[in-house]
Amino acid sequence: MKDDGLTHMGPDGRPRMVDVSEKPPTSRRAVARGSIRMTAETLDRLLEEGGAGKGDVLRVAELAGIQAGKRTGELIPLCHLLPAVSVELALEPDRDLPGIRAMARARVQGSTGVEMEALTAVSLALLTIYDMGKALEKGMQIGEIHLVEKEGGRSGHWRADTGPDVDPET
Repeated sequence: MKDDGLTHMGPDGRPRMVDVSEKPPTSRRAVARGSIRMTAETLDRLLEEGGAGKGDVLRVAELAGIQAGKRTGELIPLCHLLPAVSVELALEPDRDLPGIRAMARARVQGSTGVEMEALTAVSLALLTIYDMGKALEKGMQIGEIHLVEKEGGRSGHWRADTGPDVDPET
């Protein structure tokens, strides 16, 4: 089998863990974003104190996202476990969606990147919002989850094209 650039596939086509043991640790950072769309009524209810009957929805979802980002290597089979990864998560109501926008920043001093940690943090935060609000609206839509920026490692700095979810101050 030819080398097609898929680092998690061996020459025989079988899945493999990428060997990063010879790579020197460097400072690495990644930013990811996503959103959950819902009716304006559901958004208002979720933002009320205990509006979903399960507590402060945004704080619980932020905590869930941070926890998920730290545990990404346990959730995604070929993703490395990263010690001392730092994950920040921000959730912002957006009445124009209507819904909630999520942004995660992950940082680590390590031998592999933190893109998956940032993407996982956003994903699980949005899933937590869905879980806490599904009694109000089952048709909420999670989407637009994407990497906005990454820094560090052999590939250096990468930034997504500008758009509504790309903040020049990330």
